[in-house]
Amino acid sequence: MRTKFIFLLQIATFCVFAGRAYQHLFWDAPFRALFWSEDWMSGIVSTVFGMEWSEYVRSPQTDLTIQRIIIAQGIFYALCATVTAFVRRLPRIFHILLLAGAICLTFLAFLYTKEKWYHFGQFLEYALQAGSPLLLWYTLGREHLPDRKFILIVKVLIAVTFVCHGLYALNYYPRPGNFTQMTISILGIGESEAVRFLNFAGIMDMIIAVGVFLPRRVALPLLGYAALWGFCTSLARVWADFYLDYWAESLHQHAWQTVCRVPHFMIPVAAIWYTMNRKKQEAETSD
Repeated sequence: MRTKFIFLLQIATFCVFAGRAYQHLFWDAPFRALFWSEDWMSGIVSTVFGMEWSEYVRSPQTDLTIQRIIIAQGIFYALCATVTAFVRRLPRIFHILLLAGAICLTFLAFLYTKEKWYHFGQFLEYALQAGSPLLLWYTLGREHLPDRKFILIVKVLIAVTFVCHGLYALNYYPRPGNFTQMTISILGIGESEAVRFLNFAGIMDMIIAVGVFLPRRVALPLLGYAALWGFCTSLARVWADFYLDYWAESLHQHAWQTVCRVPHFMIPVAAIWYTMNRKKQEAETSD
């Protein structure tokens, strides 16, 4: 029973690491939002490197160094994905890479937040992605399914992710243009209809965030909806911009965005499985 639960967490964790590895190795990551920030870096540049800020930002070597850091981070994510795939066969010392990977994912969330004008919702939207390795690490250290406090943490991560996603859909934070464009492209509707659809989706995100903490008869259907909606929003990254004539290029450009969002639906699936099987294990354990 515990093995099946770990497998679900493994899928989520492997995908987020693999997706981020692909992003860093073949595309880009927002490290320049930090390294080209005069407020954050000017003191370090002048004190440590003895350079003027204008010299630092114009130097080709600076950009090359940042790119090498991004690639190195991609290699590390690839290593974390490999460890995740075989984690149950590896010595426990390798489990520390799950913690290190979670820290890197949290730092990546901070970089995206800095890039998006420090919207706190942007940071928390990555809760399931950064939290997946931690959930897997914790479960691996237990002989049985974790206790009920654990599933409460899982539900908090689900709620936080969906609330923050909903805040963008409802335009509390400026709604990303790609939200509207993806909706128009996938559903074949106009802009006004797309806005109404996103408003409805945002309200449902808020309902999910509250409902998952309600009694089981309410929580389970809403977790099911969360899994379905998380799957759809993840797949939308590929679906909206997929062109059959250029299928390889389309997948190369957009598939990683879907892969790294697998925790958005796989963790709700794991929560459903946990909720349905926890009582069964308690009965077996008491016998």
